[in-house]
Amino acid sequence: MEKKSKKGRPRVDTEPVNLRLSREMIQALDERRKLEDDLPSRPEMIRRALAQWLEGTEG
Repeated sequence: MEKKSKKGRPRVDTEPVNLRLSREMIQALDERRKLEDDLPSRPEMIRRALAQWLEGTEG
């Protein structure tokens, strides 16, 4: 499990991404977040989902 990052200035090697989601997708995301032991933030849950998807699509 990754260390929880501290609040403050974002890492230098990252870029912000603005994303709009339907209310239904946000509700589904929030329900999935509740299944995690550490209740990640929405952005963290999206990062985890993307990482999992990318791992599954590596060729």
